[in-house]
Amino acid sequence: MTSPIEIAPSILSADYARLGEQVATAIDAGARRIHVDIMDGHFVPNLSFGPGTVSALAPIVHAAKGTVECHLMMTDPDRHLAGFARAGADVMTVHAEACRQLHRTISAVQATGSSAGVALNPATSPTAVEEILTEVDLILVMTVDPGFGGQELIPATLDKTRRIADLLASSGLTNVDLEVDGGIHEDTIGQALGAGATIAVAGSAIFSSARPVSACMTALRAAAARAAQARAGPGEQECPRLRSVKKP
Repeated sequence: MTSPIEIAPSILSADYARLGEQVATAIDAGARRIHVDIMDGHFVPNLSFGPGTVSALAPIVHAAKGTVECHLMMTDPDRHLAGFARAGADVMTVHAEACRQLHRTISAVQATGSSAGVALNPATSPTAVEEILTEVDLILVMTVDPGFGGQELIPATLDKTRRIADLLASSGLTNVDLEVDGGIHEDTIGQALGAGATIAVAGSAIFSSARPVSACMTALRAAAARAAQARAGPGEQECPRLRSVKKP
């Protein structure tokens, strides 16, 4: 089965008492990217996970040849890069708003062997990353204010996602992923796809539902496929930013 957008389950909404089990279930349902929100209680109000959690989950994800993405919502990410890399982070995404020397931080992430991403809060302009697009592997657009799960997508962030997608395409940077995070569910994943996102982070839509994780993943993929088909129309081609992601 193929999907026009990769779905990255966020464990922030998982049952912490069954975290390993729920990640394994998401992997069995076809997920190959697990999103781990790291919160320090300063950059965002909440505290969440540390390297120990990443270390415990990484073998489950890596056994399926999957990717562990650590979204570092913290005021001083440079201090913690080595620890999360040792724990098994394949991607580390830092916030433009939190980094005094963003280029230096991106270089430090890549020096650990991890891929580097930059996240933008809803009120942050795309110009904050324009000068380093050629240096990063991923741009993450926060489609809600960071710190809490279960929020509804902020519509204005979709326009920002489109602008970044256009900038990446015009620069020939089709190898840079464009990820959206926040308020992604069956009614909004098509909007994210239409804005040019290649990865959609989903938490409560996968883990906080009365339905099994596998059913939630299938429903999200189906909603994305319907949106892609509606956008393309008969005989038309999809936007070049919309890639196909193979699923087992």
